[in-house]
Amino acid sequence: MSTLQNLKYKFNNLDIFGKIIAINVVLFIVNLLFSRVLKLSLFDYFVLPSDIMNFIVQPWSLLTYGFIHNGFFHVAFNMLFLYYLSRVLVNLFRPKMILNVYFLGIIFGGLAYLIVANLIPTNFFGARGILLGASAGVSALLLFVAAYMPNSEIRLFNAFNVKWKHIALVIVGLDLFRMLLGFNQGGYLAHFGGYLLGYLYATRLQKGKDIGEGFEKMMDTFVSWFKPKSNLKTVHRKKEKSGYAGKTKKEFDSFNKQKRIDLILDKISKSGYESLTAEEKEFLFKVGKD
Repeated sequence: MSTLQNLKYKFNNLDIFGKIIAINVVLFIVNLLFSRVLKLSLFDYFVLPSDIMNFIVQPWSLLTYGFIHNGFFHVAFNMLFLYYLSRVLVNLFRPKMILNVYFLGIIFGGLAYLIVANLIPTNFFGARGILLGASAGVSALLLFVAAYMPNSEIRLFNAFNVKWKHIALVIVGLDLFRMLLGFNQGGYLAHFGGYLLGYLYATRLQKGKDIGEGFEKMMDTFVSWFKPKSNLKTVHRKKEKSGYAGKTKKEFDSFNKQKRIDLILDKISKSGYESLTAEEKEFLFKVGKD
């Protein structure tokens, strides 16, 4: 197997967030080579400009800016945080829903940046120039975890556990402090746009409302445009009758599994992950692998 085939095989076996991380890293390396070595600006039309007129001619940049980074620590910090947050969330929620939080966070962060840059006549918030990086999406995931299950924990340095709500409080506080001091204010504005989205998504989901459903359907439609058309005929079968309250056995089992997941998530939110029984932990592990 050639090196290229081996890399392609490994990429195809990554989960969706693993693929996002890989794409971000590859784009960073390509951008580094072109900008530093060849002195060429390859991604000018993919970063988010602060001027509204420039944005109008490249509206896709409201999403694509989240894939471009301009420094090693910039991409490393974002991708490391994305890795840990995605590992926590994809075992508990639908991967598509977590993608909604991430990409809507990037969009909200970009909108916050554009609004301040164009509505405030002075450059008080430093929101002039361009915006790039996945920080707003990562910020949305962080606040989503902290708001939906505040007592869930992450083990740091294999030495001690820290609750996500405490991590969120520290990072949001640091962002606010640095923004008020004048450091990268435009970037921190985008962070707070992501924080807002993550908090709203979590609090609405706790009430039974998934605010990302419309965005998910829109993205599914967009992706379907690029899928090859099949010539196979669709055969419609009569829906099997069942005694499970008008549902098939498969539908009934799926409903019960989701209810059990919801109960476990509620327990994590109130008492933390360590309060789960061995059976509940094993159940979550199996669900995450399905």
